[in-house]
Amino acid sequence: MICNQWYVVLESKEVNKKPIGVTRLSEKLVFYRDSQGKVHCLKDQCVHRGVQLSLGEVHKDHLLCPFHGFEYNCKGKVEVIPAYGRTYQVPERYKVSYYMTFEVQGFIYIFWGNPDEASEPPVFFNDLGDEFSYGTMNEVWPVHYSRAIENQLDVVHVPFVHRNTIGRGKKYVVDGPVVEWVDKDKFEFFVYNRIEDGTHAKRPKDMPKANRETDFRLGFKFPNLWQNYIADKVRVLAAFVPIDEEHTRIYLRFYQSFVTVPGLRRIINMMAMIFNKRVLHQDRRVVVTQDPIKSMLRMSDKLIHGDLPILEYRKRRDELLKEFIE
Repeated sequence: MICNQWYVVLESKEVNKKPIGVTRLSEKLVFYRDSQGKVHCLKDQCVHRGVQLSLGEVHKDHLLCPFHGFEYNCKGKVEVIPAYGRTYQVPERYKVSYYMTFEVQGFIYIFWGNPDEASEPPVFFNDLGDEFSYGTMNEVWPVHYSRAIENQLDVVHVPFVHRNTIGRGKKYVVDGPVVEWVDKDKFEFFVYNRIEDGTHAKRPKDMPKANRETDFRLGFKFPNLWQNYIADKVRVLAAFVPIDEEHTRIYLRFYQSFVTVPGLRRIINMMAMIFNKRVLHQDRRVVVTQDPIKSMLRMSDKLIHGDLPILEYRKRRDELLKEFIE
């Protein structure tokens, strides 16, 4: 996993005042809300005897261990050991790891790394405002999150894997694709698929400058957010949440702003998600067979020019991993 990054890890609706324990980024974590509704995240293991804190409860904004009642504040420090009395000054060593949290657009982020390095909050896709409503689903895939991400950066597979859904038309030839970096951790790529006409596919360097107003494009934001810009008022978004090295929870959403009537809006969003779930499962069928389970910059696979978005992802991910090691 890439450290010192803001990761989407849950949907807001999954966390209430009652603690919830989940595994994210290969660590057992506990999430809960305080009396003001703010989400907090601690390591899900009591410093005393190692029991899961997620089995406890929240009282006066402290998370209480279910075993011996140790009371933790939002930064993982034990404030009260009941067996010693409430006036006892608990030593600093009685603490567990905590992770900074942030909520936006119904997602919960955690900063995976040193809290002191989190100088800025995470930035969601800024073109998805309150005028959009969405339908949502999530499921677990037995793959490393890098593989799940790369599938959504793959512009060559569509007419084969999705030949009876989004890949109709037998547009096998891929001109480009064109990749443009918006900033150091976000890029967009423009897709030009066409029917075989006897001419070779154009390489990215031979393509004209992409037009954001008319050209079909997708976007990826490190470390784990992807968006399909279908139209101004229609998008598909996915968050690829690392559970551990071999499992990923995918949160998939359909966004739209062309229907505003509440009841009808819910029906449209629900129907769209039925279709998007079918598309996702077509991907799953092949992605879970990829070997090795995790992708890296240097691998034995032989990429082609249509894999440019995947290559750009691998290169930047490798850079970020090296920055942490150094």
